[in-house]
Amino acid sequence: MALESILIAWPFYAFNEIVLSGMDIVDKAAGFLDLDVHYLRWLLWLLTPVIISILLPLIVMILLYGSALFLTIHKHRHRLYEVWDNRDVWDGARCAVASFWDAWGRVWHGFEIVGLEKIPDKGPALLIYYHGAVPADFYFILAKIILQKKRRVKVIGDRFLLRVPGFKLLMEVFSVIPGSQEVCIQLLKQGELMGIAPGGVREAVFSDEHYCILWGKRIGFARAAVRSHAPVIPIFTMNIRESFRFLHFGFFKNLLKKSYEKYKVPCFPPYGNFPVFMKTFIGDPIPYNPDRSPEELAMQTRAAIQDLIDRHQRLPGSILRALCERVYYRPKNNQREIQMTAVQKRQREQEEITEDEKDR
Repeated sequence: MALESILIAWPFYAFNEIVLSGMDIVDKAAGFLDLDVHYLRWLLWLLTPVIISILLPLIVMILLYGSALFLTIHKHRHRLYEVWDNRDVWDGARCAVASFWDAWGRVWHGFEIVGLEKIPDKGPALLIYYHGAVPADFYFILAKIILQKKRRVKVIGDRFLLRVPGFKLLMEVFSVIPGSQEVCIQLLKQGELMGIAPGGVREAVFSDEHYCILWGKRIGFARAAVRSHAPVIPIFTMNIRESFRFLHFGFFKNLLKKSYEKYKVPCFPPYGNFPVFMKTFIGDPIPYNPDRSPEELAMQTRAAIQDLIDRHQRLPGSILRALCERVYYRPKNNQREIQMTAVQKRQREQEEITEDEKDR
């Protein structure tokens, strides 16, 4: 517990030191420019939460680049082993990185997972998950599967991830691919585990604290599951939207929409990386049924994830409540509360449809 407390507290200690240093700079600048010192110090203090919200996401980028750097070092260190031995030299490195992310999830988010036993120890399966602003929860899920199931997951990622400087090796080692439907079918027939977020970047950017599922007409994953006879496993992580968020109001919302429509990527990064409590729920597998069409399977999978949201996520999401759940977590088991959540969800989806019609 002492180690976890230290690991959680050090970023805030660092930010406090930065703020104090900033105040010293403000004092010197104010003396030089003949400005009101107290006003500038008050302004810096007022903007501190905003500064922290912007800087915290850099921690995840540092961790990702740290993982990539470790794998690069490992690659050069084991270059000769590839000639001497046919074994996969990345297994040790993959487990080391997975252990690091598993520890980070437990320390920073108190991460828990329910239903890991539903993921098969062998054979194909399609893991379908809700996409947060940053899918940090799926990093932790992958780590759990690597460490406890001793299996790798082929993850379908957006093509822009492969173009991020320094990410190529990281994506290759952890099998993140911009796969087509045919590639998915082939991998599933080979008995691989696959992870897909049908909502993709659109769901990451435009869904909000109401946890609306934004799949549109994307049913490619369902076609792949039907043609490969693979089961579909729905996954949802509580409070994933409270860890990272995009600005969804006024000018920022319009700017996000325009950049996504033109470039299919957000024009500015999310803010957050708050140490909220995260808990992943893995739903019951949906087995292959020859009488079920891809459209029906997609609807059933969406309904399964929606059910996980309704049963486990309090709506609308609250960053403060999610932070408090690190100390005291009360499961959402009240039937009336679940029914109210479903009503709020339907109202929010109707508002989204109305807004889209106005935009058109």
